[in-house]
Amino acid sequence: MQAVSIGHAGILIRAAGATITCDPWFTPAFFGSWFVFPRNDRLDPALMEEICNPDFLYVSHLHGDHFDAAFLAERMNKDVTVLLPDYPTRELEREFNKLGFRRFIRTSHGVEREISPGVSVAIHVETSITDGPGGDSAIVVSDATGRVVDQNDCRTHDLGELGAHGPVDVHWLQFSGAIWYPMVYEMDADEKKRLCEAKVESQFARAMRYVEAIDARVVAPSAGPPCFLDPDLWGNNMITGDEISIFPDQTEFRRRLAAAGRSNAAVTIPGTVFTVENGTVTVTQPMDDAGVDRIFTDKESYLRDYQRDWMPWIEAQRASWARPATDIVGALRLWWEPLLAMAPTLRANIGANCVINALRPDGTTDVGVYVDFLAGRVEEHREGDDQPFAFRFGIARDLLERVIADRAFDWSNSLLLSCRFTAWRAGDYNESLYNFLKSLSVEKMNRTEAEASMKSGARGGDEADVRIGDHIVQRRCPHRDADLAVFGEIDGCDLVCTLHGWRFDLETGACRTAEGRSLRIRPAGPNDPS
Repeated sequence: MQAVSIGHAGILIRAAGATITCDPWFTPAFFGSWFVFPRNDRLDPALMEEICNPDFLYVSHLHGDHFDAAFLAERMNKDVTVLLPDYPTRELEREFNKLGFRRFIRTSHGVEREISPGVSVAIHVETSITDGPGGDSAIVVSDATGRVVDQNDCRTHDLGELGAHGPVDVHWLQFSGAIWYPMVYEMDADEKKRLCEAKVESQFARAMRYVEAIDARVVAPSAGPPCFLDPDLWGNNMITGDEISIFPDQTEFRRRLAAAGRSNAAVTIPGTVFTVENGTVTVTQPMDDAGVDRIFTDKESYLRDYQRDWMPWIEAQRASWARPATDIVGALRLWWEPLLAMAPTLRANIGANCVINALRPDGTTDVGVYVDFLAGRVEEHREGDDQPFAFRFGIARDLLERVIADRAFDWSNSLLLSCRFTAWRAGDYNESLYNFLKSLSVEKMNRTEAEASMKSGARGGDEADVRIGDHIVQRRCPHRDADLAVFGEIDGCDLVCTLHGWRFDLETGACRTAEGRSLRIRPAGPNDPS
């Protein structure tokens, strides 16, 4: 078996005479803000031919850095057989159909099946609204010579599932940030820097849990970080480590693994080949050591060269946002008010109202939109109006008009991940607000409201509490149902769920990360299990 990195979360897997292309991403994503790092626009032509003409194609989920619609439409052979995760809706299949793909294998969650003589796959899914459009997934590929787990950025809450198929040779795993928080927020720079550092620590802690659980022979850093070549976004790159950013590269991840006694993380760049045979993994790089080292030790120069090559494309991308003038308030009213009417539980969970400002090029507000979640209405907002709100977004008018014209049903995938906006909030993170912005279609809002209703009626589960350090804690995190026996850590006066970094007061169980959340927690007694 061989697994070849093709950039970001992309892999070409060669197993028992069959090939599987996984998550091929080549077109800069999220309105030209995310670029593949290290760059993959110079792969060997023979390798590209193989990538475009595999036996099977697997795309983990619909985010733009995984589902590259432009590449799939223009370059991918449409006769390929697509491996579909077991999602509750057929959004992913419909998107493939739009591009001309017609051959599909629909898998069942976690069930291993043979797709070609001697080659089996098992696809595991996460289907909460917070997992992105349609959900997220990871794939396990096995043949007689080895086994690869491609977890990419799927945050599986049951660590045992991915390792249940047998010993793992290569584990592809995200370790870096893939979110807009906290860089876009209006706040003091020192506080933003502190929050970035906390987010980075949470990311590494989560990745370490997966590394320990899978215990593969070799770890392949995967699915990030992206790099930002648009001059407006350049500051999101982490080059010296002092930037206000959540995007450290694999150098730091490998260093931390080595410090923990795990020196099995391989430098992974586009073109790196992992060959698995008889229980050993051989890693071959596509260039000499000096060339590989330069990517990370002379990172700013590397990125500046990359930027120069792509600036004409970036400028054309920005020019393409222009649309005929839109009645923004009226368009959002017609689109969103029927969705708001569908989601009384979600609106109650948001519990406050929101302002969206369409900005002129100089940063001043052209028109304001008031989203009254409490009443289920969309209105115009003017500075000084008596319209209380707890959330505010600032978005360039041309970009907002583009999103409206496209009827982008998931603003996380289309807009927010671009980092091309500003945000402010009066209180803590409100997951329900972002779930609304990810669910701007009737089908998606039905799912989101059903999930909100289910969570509102949940009692916290009947599983036995678990011991973490000197405390007894309910087993499941109230955020995403993560198993705290695996992801729970004591950090000073807090219990931390390292899956997403949520923190809870050890004395009260109150969540420090989001309002209205808590968990059962108490000091362990002499009769509690050790």
